[in-house]
Formats: sequence, C-alpha cells, structure tokens
Amino acid sequence: MNSKVAIVTGAGSGIGRSVTIALLKEGYNVALAGRQKEALDVTAGYARDTSKLLVFPSDISQPESVKELFAATKEKFGRLDLLFNNAGINTVDVLLEDLSYEQWKQVVDINLTGTFLCTREAFRIMKSQQPMGGRIINNGSISAQVPRPNSAPYTATKHALTGLTKSTALDGRKYHIACGQIDIGNAASDMTGKMNDGVPQADGSLAPEPTMDVNNVAEAVLYMANLSPEANVLFLTVMATKMPFVGRG
Repeated sequence: MNSKVAIVTGAGSGIGRSVTIALLKEGYNVALAGRQKEALDVTAGYARDTSKLLVFPSDISQPESVKELFAATKEKFGRLDLLFNNAGINTVDVLLEDLSYEQWKQVVDINLTGTFLCTREAFRIMKSQQPMGGRIINNGSISAQVPRPNSAPYTATKHALTGLTKSTALDGRKYHIACGQIDIGNAASDMTGKMNDGVPQADGSLAPEPTMDVNNVAEAVLYMANLSPEANVLFLTVMATKMPFVGRG
C-alpha cells in the first residue's frame, strides 16, 4: 500500500472532494482541511480505511489555524509528501467599481495568502524530514490565464498564484520540493452548476458553457502527484473540450 501523506485544502466539496477520494483509492494517508466539519465528514465517508484519514476543520486564511493543521498531520502520520492547495473562493458577479474592500480582502486572504501560509508550513516539514522533499500542487484555475467578466479579485489572486508557483518551484529545489500548478476549466461542481443556464461572456452576452466530469481533474492531479521525484509538471491545463477558452470573444 502507498504510505505517502497528503494534505488537501478545500476537501469538503467539488474538486477537493474528488481529489481526496482519488488519493485515498491510491493508498495515500490524507488530511482533509476545510472550514465546515460536516462537509469534511461527508468526504471522509468515502474512505475504506479511516486510519488513513485526518479530518481537521481549519481556516487557511489564519496563520495559527494553518500551523495547527500541519502540526496535527505530522503528529498523526509522521511526514508530509504532498500538499494540494485547492481551497479558494470568488465574489459573485460584482462590478469592479462596486467591490468592497472587505470582498477584495477576503478573496486575497484565502486564495493567495492562504496558499502561501500552507506552502510555508509544508516547506518547514518537507525540508526537515527523511527522506527530504515532497510535492506541492496549486489549483490555479483557467482564470490564472484569462479573466471572466466581473472577477477582478479572483483573477488577480489566480494570476498571483502563478508567480507563487514559480517561486515555490525554484526555492524548493534545494530541499527536493517540486511545485506545479493545475489550471482547471469548467469542472462540474457546485461552483459551475449555473453554467448550464448561462454565464456572462466577454461581449456582455449570457451563454451556457460545456462542463466536464470533475473526476478528470482528480486523475490529472493524481498523475502530477505520482511522478518520480526528479520530474515535475510545472503547469497543466485540463478543461472541458468545447468551452470557449481558446476562441476569441
């Protein structure tokens, strides 16, 4: 059985839940992080062996909460081999000029600062364990490449995440820590349910968009996670085949 240890943030729904289930099937020990214990418990219900699980409600925007998450993971499993920085939030179709400071800050605190805080704690464990090293995978989103209308906070944080991914990959080399980013487009989840009814397009119109099964994302993350230590996928885009990402709007 695989004895590797992973932390998945945002494990209570959508992509986080799907990736967690895939890692458990692969034999990983997994720490499930998220703000709602009830949602984490639902994800945990998919596990065949509860000894390979740690359910740890946490708020990644808070430094002490992040420290407690990583300390609990190390205490239970002894090491950390994989961090999937998945947790993120978005504002809902708010005009840029109507965004409040609080809305902006909340997105930045979770999507960007939270990812940094988790990455920092992962470094501290991974560089001190034997064998040294590990892997970090950041959920970047298609918005790390191009914006949707009325998504300034989300798009800004996801673009910034690309810079953090590159810095992490570079700074992690001396500790044998690899870092890559997966940019996901229209994976079917609670966040994308409205796409069937129509979402804003660049020309101001509303149009439905195709989605893909979220398990495609889980398989892609699993591929990145299971690479041998000398190899790394720095950036990977997985998207619904017919979504309007590569066309002109």
